[in-house]
Order: sequence, then structure tokens, then C-alpha cells
Amino acid sequence: MNVQVAAALAAALAVSVPVLGGCAGGSAGLGEPRIVDCPAGPGSEAPNLAVGLDGRAYLSWVEPTDGAHALRFSTWRDGRWTAPKTVAAGADWFVNWADVPSLAALGDGTMAAHWLVRSGSGSYAYDVVLALSRDGGTTWTEPFRPHHDGTETEHGFASLVAAPGGHFDVIWLDGRQTAATPPGPMTLRYAALHPDGSLQAATEIDASVCDCCSTDALRTGSGTLLAVYRDRTASEVRDISVSVLGDAEWSAPRPVHADHWEIAACPVNGPAAAARGDLVVVAWFTAAADRPRVRAAFSRDGGRTFERPLEVDDGDPLGRVDVVMLDGDAALVSWLEREGDRARIALRHVTPSGIAPSTVVATVPAARSSGFPRIAAVEDGILLAWTEGDAPSRIGTAVIPK
Repeated sequence: MNVQVAAALAAALAVSVPVLGGCAGGSAGLGEPRIVDCPAGPGSEAPNLAVGLDGRAYLSWVEPTDGAHALRFSTWRDGRWTAPKTVAAGADWFVNWADVPSLAALGDGTMAAHWLVRSGSGSYAYDVVLALSRDGGTTWTEPFRPHHDGTETEHGFASLVAAPGGHFDVIWLDGRQTAATPPGPMTLRYAALHPDGSLQAATEIDASVCDCCSTDALRTGSGTLLAVYRDRTASEVRDISVSVLGDAEWSAPRPVHADHWEIAACPVNGPAAAARGDLVVVAWFTAAADRPRVRAAFSRDGGRTFERPLEVDDGDPLGRVDVVMLDGDAALVSWLEREGDRARIALRHVTPSGIAPSTVVATVPAARSSGFPRIAAVEDGILLAWTEGDAPSRIGTAVIPK
């Protein structure tokens, strides 16, 4: 991102111009962005951002090392990224442009991480593995799995959430039924991970979901756990659904909006969600009626019902969305917008009543190698991370201060 693009970004975010449904909610209150040196090395990919209950922001990524791969992370401190630490490394990892490892942290600094390890010779035979750290990420436990079905099938696209109750919530796509004869559908499952390493037995959230779209999960202000994912019906409609955990049971899946996208293949383009209190926003990609779109919808009751979606994209989106809450009822959505053989990393300020003009952060190849750009809201502004997909790949980061 050059100086001219950075200046344009600051100007566009500083003023909200309503273009749909009236006032977009006032100034986003963001300043001039700056590039931040990223400690990730050449060949790094799969960036992820997380803000822990300890108030710290973490950047994680996968990096090649000595014929293997390593999961590394850095902490946002005093306006820069700290020296990286290594969570784990291995030669048998499943490293993929869309299925990305993650970190989460409890209020006492206990950390959890997840990554992916091959379980067999099949193209998509791999497992979710977890590890814990109780010393700020200096040392980690031996890895373990939240699932115990033993099938050499896909287990991935996990979302890891630090829960105020002092544990971690884990949801993932689980392909154990696909090993049956005839093959069954992909499922979505959940387990609670406790700081002592114990796991609640996994439960099923949804018995049929899209095979390889990323998931998201969050805790609302009332403590409710919300799972957000791309669903799949018997007629191959693959819209975004939510399920809420209450009284130890998951609610029946409900669509965020009935796009009616019928597609007999996985688009590899999952949703993103954020919350402030019980105000929830979900952003997603759809190509229903052969019209690619990025949409966002708000819920005022913790994700139980959603309002009419806002149209967020600029007309030719690739999707790959992320979203964070800003002040008040505002949110910031990021996505990739196609521009020839390149793609623009775009941002748009949205509220329940309208949207602001979009703005460009950077351009990247439109290929899969660019992965999924990430954003995170911190006390001093908005952090951004993306994969500069030209070989060798490298992680780029920036901050837009408040």
C-alpha cells in the first residue's frame, strides 16, 4: 500500500457518506493509515488476526522452515509487532490458502492455537489439532485433537473463540460421514476446550453443511455463543446460516438471509461475524441468480433474527470477507473486488441504515494465493493483514489509527 493509497484510505474512512437507506452513522473516526513492518519471513501465508480477552491483538501465520511449516505469531504492542514466537512446526501439515490456523487468548493470558495435520494419503485427509500455552506463547502443550472419529477425512475450517467463562469454544467442519458408503454430508461440530487441556465431548451443530467454506463464531454481550457458516440443503442451496448455543443445545439453523444460492459445489467463500453487546453483524459472499455480491446484515437480538441485508461490494466481488465492529452501531467490512487479473482489498463502513463509499487498501493477485485478508479492531485503531501473493508470498500489515 503506497502513500497515495494510504491517504485516500484515510480520507474515505474519515467521512461517512450515506448511499443506502439514509444516514450512515457519522464519522468512522479513523486517521491516516501506516504500513507496519511484519516479522513474517519470505513464503509466509495464511495470516490471521485475533483480539484476546486479555486485550492484546495477535497476528498468526504459516511460514516454511527447513522442509516443513511452522505456525508463528506476534503480539501488537506499542504500535508495532513484537518478535515472533513459534507455536509448532511439522513436515506433515496441511497448508491451504483458505483453511487458516488461528490463535485465541483468555483474560489471564492462557492461549490456544489450532492448525492442520494430514491424517492420510487422500487430498483432503487432515485433522484439526490444538495446543495450549500458559506462559504467553513461549511454550506449548503437546498437540491434541478435538475429534476422535479416526476417519481419514476432512476436519478443518475451525473457529476458535475465547469465552468469558474461562474456556475456549471450538467449531469445525467434520467429514466423518463422508467416509460412509454411500458418502454422507459434511457436518459442523463443537467442543469446549478448558485451560487444563480437557475437552467437552464434541456435539453436532448441523448435519449437512458446505464442504470447504470457512466458519466464524463469537460470543455476544449476553454470553451466547453464535456459530456462523455456509449451510447446505438437499437441493444444493448454500446460504449463510446461524445457530445459537443455549441451555447446552444448539438451535435449529436459521438463514441470515434467503439468498437462494443454488450451487452444486463449494465456493470456498465463508462468512465473517462481529458483535458489540447483542448487536451482531454478519458479512458474506453470494452469487445467487449469477450475480456475485458481498452483503452484510445486522441483528439486534444476538443473532436470533437479522434485518434486511446491505449491498456492500462495488459490482464485481471475489468475496473473502471479514468484518469488525466500530463505535456505536457501525461496522467495517473488508473484501476482495476483482480488477482484471488483480483484486482490490476494499473496505466499507456500514451501519444498519446505510453504507459509506468503499476504499482500497492494496491490490493483490486475484488468484487463490492471495488468501483471505483480515482486519481486527484494537484500542488504537484497525489492524489489517493480507498475503502479498506474488512469489514468494509475504504477509503485509497496516494500522489505521483512531
